[in-house]
Formats: sequence, C-alpha cells, structure tokens
Amino acid sequence: MRRPACYILLISLYGLLGCASPPEVDYDSLRAKFASDPQSHIDFMRQEGERITGVKFVDGNSVELLRDGAAAYPAMLKAIRGAKHRIDMESYEFDDGAGKLFAAALLARHKAGVEVNLIYDSWGSSDTTSDLFDRLRRGGVHVLEYNPTDPTSIIDLSINERDHRKMLVIDGKTAFTGGINISGVYKRKLRHIFHFDRDDEDVNYDKLPWRDTEAKIEGPVVAEFEHLFMQTWKRQHGDDIPAPPQTPTQSKGDLSVEVVDGTPDRDRYAIYKSLLMAIALAQSSVHLTTGFFVPTPDLVDALEEAAQRGVDVTLVLPSESDSDLALKAGRGYYAELMKAGVKIYERQGAVLHAKTSIIDGTWSMIGSSNLDWRSVLYNNECNALILGTKFGQQMEDMFKDDLTQSRHIEPQRWSDRSFWESLDEWKARQVENLL
Repeated sequence: MRRPACYILLISLYGLLGCASPPEVDYDSLRAKFASDPQSHIDFMRQEGERITGVKFVDGNSVELLRDGAAAYPAMLKAIRGAKHRIDMESYEFDDGAGKLFAAALLARHKAGVEVNLIYDSWGSSDTTSDLFDRLRRGGVHVLEYNPTDPTSIIDLSINERDHRKMLVIDGKTAFTGGINISGVYKRKLRHIFHFDRDDEDVNYDKLPWRDTEAKIEGPVVAEFEHLFMQTWKRQHGDDIPAPPQTPTQSKGDLSVEVVDGTPDRDRYAIYKSLLMAIALAQSSVHLTTGFFVPTPDLVDALEEAAQRGVDVTLVLPSESDSDLALKAGRGYYAELMKAGVKIYERQGAVLHAKTSIIDGTWSMIGSSNLDWRSVLYNNECNALILGTKFGQQMEDMFKDDLTQSRHIEPQRWSDRSFWESLDEWKARQVENLL
C-alpha cells in the first residue's frame, strides 16, 4: 500500500546503520537426484519444505481461491457474520473506507457474544482516523496496534519492523490469508482489458483497480493460523485474551497445507528459503506473481539458473506501484534476468498487489510476502504452502489469465529505453535493501 510521506526520511535514517544482508542459502545443495515420477517429486519437495521450516504439512484441508476484493470481501464478511465463538483478525492496513464496513460486522458479532480480536499495523494504518479504532474498543473489541510509530520506535528502529500479514480466523475452523488489506482500493472494479495501448503513459494511479489474491482455508491446518495470531499478540504485549477454540481435526478436503511463519525476529527466513528451495528443485516451470519485485542476490541467481537449465521461468510484475522506488529498483534487474532466459510481463490496467507462486504445477504459495528485501528481513509475514496438482491447475489458470492482461517485456525494446530511465533504476537499487 502507499507509503506515508515520511518514508524517504526513514530510508535516510536506516541508511546510517549500514546495509542489511539477506540470509545466504546454498540452494545448489538442495538439488537431489530423485525419481522422475511426479509423486516422488512432490514428496521430496514436501520433505525439504518441512526440513527448512521445522513445520509439518497438515493433510485434510480445502482451499478456495478468491480473486480481488470483489470475491474476498463478501466471503470474509459472510464468515465474520456467521462466527459463533471467536474472530481473530490481523491486517497491515485497516482504513476508514473498507474498515468501517468490517468494523460494523465485528462490533455486531461481539454484541452477539463472540470474542473479537484485531491487530493492525501502526505504519500501514497511519492514515486511519483514531475514531475507528476507538469505536471498536468502546464496543468491546480487543484492538492491538503493532509497533506504534512514536519517537521511541524510531530510536530503537522497531519502526522498521512491520506487521504485513493479512489474516482472518473464524472459530478456529476457517482461515483467510493472502495479499488483501482492509482498504477502500478494493472497491474499484477489476475488468478484463485484453486490448491496451502499449504506448499509453497517461495512467491515473488513484483510479486504477487493485489485482490481488486471497485464500479461504478450512481444515486441521487452521490451528496453525491461530497459533501465529496468538504468538504475535503475546509478543506485542496485548491484553490477556482467552485461548482460541480447538480446531476440529476431521478432514475438510484432500490438500496438504503448510503455514509458513515470516516473523522477522526469529532469523529463520522460512518463507524466503522455502521459495528458493522450490525454485532450485523445479523441473518444468516457475511462475511467480508479486506486487513488489526487489530481488535479493540469491533469488536472482536461483531464477537465472532455473531458466538456464531449461525451466520455464515467468514473472508477472507490476506496471504501476505505490512505491516508485521499488518499481524502478526491480526494473533494474530486467536485462540481466532476460539474458538468462527469464520471461517478464507487467500487469496492465491494475495495480498488481498479489503474492503467489506456482512451481511445476503442484507447489503453490499464497500469502502476504513479496519478492523483496523488506519481506525477507523486516516484515511479519504469513504464507500458506499448498501441495496438489488439481489446486495447482487453478493457480496456473489464474496465472495464465494475468498473462493475457500483461505486457511482455521484449529484451530488444527494453535495451532501447532511455539513459535517464536506466539511471533512475540504478539510483533506486542503491537503497533496494530498504524498499
């Protein structure tokens, strides 16, 4: 979401501390000679994923893809209004627009006797009026502000650690996770464009719809989402709240799901390492979609090596962004990646905010984590890993649909861009580890 005006000032402050470094991952050591049949491939990726994260995949779940606010908001509000015991919600942004709609639903359920808890990020929700959160508190909702942005947080640099999750858990039975914030930008309707002017530079950012993805998950794995919510609540010293209800253990579907914790202070970088592992083990395809592309050196190496060994590596990236610096820094890598065989597309007619990956048509990732340094080093993130070819096909269909709405970045045309564009990209890359 759009950064507050003080963002550049804070970048300067962090720059005084020296450059942060992403964790090194020897992804070459992850590649192994396993049997060529698909099931062995899935089993090995599952085994490696569990080794990296220390968290087991949970069987017996269902996952429903929800595209954009038009699908996600009605599903989320329906789940909230049907809650009988407990609602736990965590959102980077909770604004005065869509936030009022969700606040009304949360207050109504609390009035009906449901336990309601909300975590919002102080930075991400900095433009939200205090009246909205005060009304929730007065109505009995437990509200927790993540890392309040005050002078103390600037001095100890906790201001740089943000809660970027977008998570909703209902009665310990249903979880929502993905890239969708509680924001008025999702009220703008997304339309298929199919035809666009390739030379049109006159884009009104503030009127563009937002392209995003959310997942609705039901089954035993929902307990892991509750665990992460309570973990954040306790670390942020929230008021005492009851333990969440026990998640039913009966099967709700045939999907294996792993909930990957992106907590920055654990120094495990589980989301990042899981993705690098999957790219390193990819046999046929790596299809990535992200709203912010400012890749670390290891990610660049992994993508290039996969493409050079014949894997179809295709990226769908934004053409418009709420961070001009991040957009330019990412474009600074296009020439190098394309030279190695990586195919790059930029989504047109919308602000791309989705964060999804589908590898070999069977390893899927949906969550809040972008392909940038900030998601690796600083943000509190949460992603869901889903194994299965049928669900993988749904992910591939969604990816292909985004390709039809995207402009292919042609290597020759890209090399002909102006010197000034290249200079802007170079300058943005000098602060890429802070974007």
